[in-house]
Amino acid sequence: MASREDSPYSSASPPCMAHELADGQDGSFFVVDEEQRRDVARWRKSERERLIARRLAFSADDRNRWSGAIGDGVASFVGDFSGRVVSFYWPFRGEPDLRPLMHTVWEQGGEAALPIVVAKATPLVFRTWRQGEALEKGVWNIPVPSGGREVVPDIVLAPVVGFDPDCYRLGYGGGFFDRTLVGMAAMPLRIGVGHECARIATIFPQPHDVPMDAIVTPDGITARQVGDGPSG
Repeated sequence: MASREDSPYSSASPPCMAHELADGQDGSFFVVDEEQRRDVARWRKSERERLIARRLAFSADDRNRWSGAIGDGVASFVGDFSGRVVSFYWPFRGEPDLRPLMHTVWEQGGEAALPIVVAKATPLVFRTWRQGEALEKGVWNIPVPSGGREVVPDIVLAPVVGFDPDCYRLGYGGGFFDRTLVGMAAMPLRIGVGHECARIATIFPQPHDVPMDAIVTPDGITARQVGDGPSG
């Protein structure tokens, strides 16, 4: 499998103490503890592999059933998709398949979009897509729209490899969602989606990690409490 990992840090020699600082997701600076950063990165890589193997160990029938419950949970949490652009994703390696939920979005007068990886260490772009429109192979051979309009989503559905009680999301390590969300003029509603087996005690969140507003699993919805950090 191709690696989705990249680092936001530079190895160039900076002036003064700038090499010990990095940008937080809220625009502030924080001190970089290189040893801690390496420890967290190693732990996340190991935990990521464990959690992916765990979800793939369940049957396709189980995962399909859970996907239906997750889609219902997302619809319940959002309430109304009318006039809203919803960023979905093409399911990959046992992720919840929420493509049936696209029909609900279209029926209510909303638009569905898919994210596109442009290059490593750059924000995602989002293009509209409807069933029947052409797709092409993107990064990691994941289908992306061949055409469609470039849009800014009002709602972002982000698949999780793991998640914790504070709605922090463990992804594949590329940092694409965090980097994209931080760069948006207005923070969208952020909904992490995953199977219940992805629940862990903590992802050891770092200052650059952007929390979800809610995590939806087949067992229910974990919503981030007001005052716990950035919100849409």
